[in-house]
Amino acid sequence: MPFVNTNGVRLSYRRIGRGEPILLIMGSGAAGHVWTTHQTPALNEAGYETIVFDNRGIGASDAPDGKYSLADMVADTRGLIESLELGPCRIVGSSMGAMIAQELALESPHLVRSAVLLATRARSDKARRALQLAEQALRDGGIRLPPRYEAARTVLEMLSPATLNDERAIASWLEILELTSGDSSADGQAWVSQMDDRREALRGVTVPCRAIAFAHDLICPPHLVAEVAEAIPDCDFVEIADSGHLGHLERPDAVNAAIVEFLGKY
Repeated sequence: MPFVNTNGVRLSYRRIGRGEPILLIMGSGAAGHVWTTHQTPALNEAGYETIVFDNRGIGASDAPDGKYSLADMVADTRGLIESLELGPCRIVGSSMGAMIAQELALESPHLVRSAVLLATRARSDKARRALQLAEQALRDGGIRLPPRYEAARTVLEMLSPATLNDERAIASWLEILELTSGDSSADGQAWVSQMDDRREALRGVTVPCRAIAFAHDLICPPHLVAEVAEAIPDCDFVEIADSGHLGHLERPDAVNAAIVEFLGKY
């Protein structure tokens, strides 16, 4: 994968397909190639070029020491768009990536044509804040949980009951997650959060947006995603059934259809 240097870090990226560009921004703890399982093939087939990249702290990108902020990630992504001369481009973000996308749309509308925000939020409520603070305490303490435990905890947090109750599907998820757990490269991303309430600020977004919620998402539940849609002027809201926080992997056909339909209009 090629690299760009931006905001003091080197980011790895990959361009796939031909057409107008779409930048996909991944959530915390996952590399950009996760998009290539389901989303980039659908977008390429729809006639778009897709650009995926590894955020700082993951994959082949630099992983500087320390705790990263949302502002760090926004500046990284802004620099990537500018370096590759993509703007104004369509953006799709998931979770942390969606929070990056909505801040970019607010701060740099000249770089963003439209944005799809998967599993996003504008604030952390008490339950989500408690979960993040607990995760940060583990990281600060240097505690590494056994891969088997990490895999079991992750499926319960990230997947829907429909998947959890599917014996064949959950066996595959547990195997994959156990094999890939234990990577400490994303430690700095644990501090990237939306602790402040950004609802009032998001009223200043001027580019078209769609907020997509997953019905059984425990990390960014539908009511928090709906708050983003309500705050951003003319932002519409879509809820995907039988899906958890990883709804783009659980229900890719429905998610891809919602992305392609919106981006086709904007």
